[in-house]
Amino acid sequence: MADIVGLVLPFFGMILLGAVAARITRQPLEALGWMNTFIVYIALPALFFQLIARTPIEQLTEWRYIFGVLLATYLVFTIMFVGSMILSRGKIAESTIKSLAAAYGNIGYMGPGLALLAFGPEAAVPVALIFCFENAMHFAVAPMMMAFAGGEKTSPGALALSVVKKIVLHPFIIATAVGVLAAWAQFEPPAPVARLLEYLAQAAAPCALFVMGVTLALQPLRRVPAELGAIVALKLVIHPILCYVILSLIGDFSPIWMYSAVLLAALPTATNVFVIAQQYNVWVQRASASLLLTTVLSVVTLTVLLYLIRSGIMPPDLFP
Repeated sequence: MADIVGLVLPFFGMILLGAVAARITRQPLEALGWMNTFIVYIALPALFFQLIARTPIEQLTEWRYIFGVLLATYLVFTIMFVGSMILSRGKIAESTIKSLAAAYGNIGYMGPGLALLAFGPEAAVPVALIFCFENAMHFAVAPMMMAFAGGEKTSPGALALSVVKKIVLHPFIIATAVGVLAAWAQFEPPAPVARLLEYLAQAAAPCALFVMGVTLALQPLRRVPAELGAIVALKLVIHPILCYVILSLIGDFSPIWMYSAVLLAALPTATNVFVIAQQYNVWVQRASASLLLTTVLSVVTLTVLLYLIRSGIMPPDLFP
């Protein structure tokens, strides 16, 4: 257990340092602009490219794995969406944000750092695959649902083009695609370029976690949504359980791939959910509350999950 605490506390310690720095320096949230640019457009893409380019190409086409992960995520999304639609009497836009809060984990900022720290470099490929395909789905689903709700005032063609651009031009997805090509061609960058990529990759997780702490500190908890209990339970408990059961049923994945998927499913609500809520001006304060509380509670739930994995209580396959 001491090893697990030693693994988790430094990780969440970076988030805490970001929160403390935000409270002390009183910089506006907009001051994070260049830091976010560095993380999203440079550091994390460098990490994904570097790790995927070293991976045998056959490991990058595991479609059963991708299907199982997406099925678990969108079962959670559907459960929350249906429940919210019934209780809110058909408010599609609000129900969409609630469902994203319950299903969209912080797989960009928290996922790579925590999975690589917990399971080593072998976790890079499943993390990158999950990130790319889940984000592609979220980037498509959010504007589509808002269009149904009347929140998107564009033509179907313009909407479809916007969705495709968000998917194809996202720096993480571009970096992963280039990494796949490099793996296929067995390309190795020159030594100076490889050193630069290594330097950037090492900066990715600490910077992302620090920014996450600042963001949480500058989004105070003003309104606690009545649905928060359901969101917390679905995001931190039901989602990883569903992912574990579904991948076990599909079967025969390596332990690190299985555990990486479950760990990413157990992550708290993504910062992007708050960004999407702001973009459409729907459920904004409550999305912020969901992000904050799921992150705080995940200190406990992620510690428990890692203990179950490290102690051998949780086997890598329920149905071997």
